[in-house]
Amino acid sequence: MEELLSEIRKFNENRNWGQYHSPKNLATSVMIEAAELAEVFQWLTEEESINLSGKALENAGEEIADVFIYLLNLADKLGIDPVEASHRKIKINAQKYPVETSRGSRLKYSEFTEGGHHDGN
Repeated sequence: MEELLSEIRKFNENRNWGQYHSPKNLATSVMIEAAELAEVFQWLTEEESINLSGKALENAGEEIADVFIYLLNLADKLGIDPVEASHRKIKINAQKYPVETSRGSRLKYSEFTEGGHHDGN
């Protein structure tokens, strides 16, 4: 991860792009690139979206990379280690979504009933 971050920093420095990389601009860029990723799947059936190939798969990979690079730029700007933040968030999510109540459910943790699993039916 550090090697990739170093490569991204050098890329940005060589172009003097740091002046544009405020947290607000980087967060906005993440959303824009995520929308471009969603566009790859627009109008596809579930089956087609699962079986991307050729140019569509290549486009998805490029958009995933764009989102990831902007996220890494944002994390770097804020001094956040994205790997450590992800580990912490998984622990938080494990508490919010215990296996007993969340397995197989699409519900948000705040929608679980006290009696256990509820799937809205």
